[in-house]
Amino acid sequence: MKPRIAVFASGGGTDFQSIIDANEEQSFCEISYLIASKEGIGAIDRAQKHGIKTAVFAKKDYPDLEELYNKLTYLLRMNRVQYVVLAGWLKIIPESFIKAFEDRIINIHPSLIPAFCGAGMYGLNVHKAVLEYGAKVSGCTVHFVNEIPDGGAVIAQTAVEVQDGDTPEELQARILKEEHKLLPYCVKKLCEGKIVKDGRKVTILD
Repeated sequence: MKPRIAVFASGGGTDFQSIIDANEEQSFCEISYLIASKEGIGAIDRAQKHGIKTAVFAKKDYPDLEELYNKLTYLLRMNRVQYVVLAGWLKIIPESFIKAFEDRIINIHPSLIPAFCGAGMYGLNVHKAVLEYGAKVSGCTVHFVNEIPDGGAVIAQTAVEVQDGDTPEELQARILKEEHKLLPYCVKKLCEGKIVKDGRKVTILD
């Protein structure tokens, strides 16, 4: 029986789509749910096209963050979800949820952690910061999620060269292409039991 995953998204869902596409080719998991942070986002359309169940947990419906994640935890446990994949999820995650799925939540971040990460570093903000700093290399990181924003153990990274004259949008587009390779690769390895975590050290087995 394939592991069940839930993907959390807050936007268009291109990273979500990369997991769908890879799984249709290699069949390494069952995508049990898309969890959306609001109605009307592109990720919901993608889920519906592929027959994936969707649930919306919007701030307007759950002003109490703990209540939101308590209900979300219940939903995931009732559906026997084993792993949570954050693919552009912009909500704060409380420690209670992290403990409920300890070492079973992974995230994709559009920089080489520990550079250009943490509070406020999401979307174009990351790429603007990279260019303003004058960094020569950026990239993307898949990491475990802990109570510190972007602070969990690194699973895998891909470097992307910063080119002269890059705009934040151009750099974002090149990094996104690598995200669409790295994230499904890591999800597949996680579902196959080939990611071994020992403290902050993570090994990916062949």
